[in-house]
Amino acid sequence: MCEIDQLIGWLFRAYSILLFVYALISWLPDLRGAWVRYLAMLVEPVLAPVRRIIPPIGGLDMAFLVVIVVLNYVILPILNHAVFNACYAY
Repeated sequence: MCEIDQLIGWLFRAYSILLFVYALISWLPDLRGAWVRYLAMLVEPVLAPVRRIIPPIGGLDMAFLVVIVVLNYVILPILNHAVFNACYAY
């Protein structure tokens, strides 16, 4: 069970990195290629609902910031606490 919890935590961290890369690509159009479509398939389904609530302000998309903050400062600490309690606390 501990391995599954740790895998889920790793996936959340990897998704945060994908979000960061997608945000950088939006600022650097020279780096765009066919691979960005696949990245968009992973990232856009999460960003779209946030964009409906918080639209871009002056061309600045706040959805990335909101999703990254929620992942890293809300979900991951809860997950880390659950993993610690399930795997290491006796």
